[in-house]
Amino acid sequence: MHEREYVSEELLCVLAGIAGEDNVLMTEPMRDYTTFHIGGPADVLVTPRTPEVLVKVLDTCYLGDVPVTIVGNGSDLLVGDRGIRGVVVLLRDNLAQVEVDAGGWRVTAQAGALLRDVALAAAEEGLSGMEPLWGIPATVGGACFMNAGAYDGTMGDVLESVRVYVPSKQGNRGSVVTLEARDLNLGYRKSRVHDDGLIVLSATFKLSPSNPAMVRAAMDDYQARREAKQPLDMASAGSTFKRPEGYFAGKLIMDAGLRGARVGDAQVSEKHCGFVVNTGRASAKDVLGLIEHVQAEVKAQFGVDLEPEVRMIGEF
Repeated sequence: MHEREYVSEELLCVLAGIAGEDNVLMTEPMRDYTTFHIGGPADVLVTPRTPEVLVKVLDTCYLGDVPVTIVGNGSDLLVGDRGIRGVVVLLRDNLAQVEVDAGGWRVTAQAGALLRDVALAAAEEGLSGMEPLWGIPATVGGACFMNAGAYDGTMGDVLESVRVYVPSKQGNRGSVVTLEARDLNLGYRKSRVHDDGLIVLSATFKLSPSNPAMVRAAMDDYQARREAKQPLDMASAGSTFKRPEGYFAGKLIMDAGLRGARVGDAQVSEKHCGFVVNTGRASAKDVLGLIEHVQAEVKAQFGVDLEPEVRMIGEF
């Protein structure tokens, strides 16, 4: 079994003791944890229920020199058909607390909270700023990791600070620190969280006071625009490619005659060519093959290099 290659029986027992036996699963299929519904088994999947347990799990893995992969909502991931070696730590509804300080115009959310839930909590208190982001199907941790954005709004516009776990490079326990947003090197789909391998525990957003009805109206407008243009009813990992400078990926793909192009059950969406969708039982190999085909055609026809926005992890 894969877990014996990377995770010893002793370490499994230690993890179970920390997180609870029910929260440590072996050979768990990652297709159940990604919006693409694709991916082979994780050797071990751990679901910590408190920040303290999360830190202990991370310390244990790093001290044992075991590979660690953090997964939130899995909305930007393509997991290889052979799965993920080592330990996958799931940060989703198990760590999703949201606290609103309406008087201070701040919202603090744990890493597993969905942006949607953060935005809804803010809207109820008449706090504005999250509206463009609320339809992004990402957790707070994942959104900080990639500086998620939509409709000219990004995490960097509203993020005040993040509390992160910093893995040790000397084989010791990691540290927990708070970083200001200005120190995160936020850019287009990048951040220091990604570059330095930091693990988000929670984030604080600084918003602006507004009328709750106006905030909800803006959110509804953004959602209607998404539903009109994006294949939200199909399994995907969102926008497949980053926006090339001076172009739109979807238009390049459409102009290349690739609308509806397929490899197996992976298809360029007929509704929005910037999305690759899983029409049934697509494999990671299908998706990767289609991505490479699209890249080659767009390069040949327009001389533009398309860089994947979807993150590819695990063994293919």
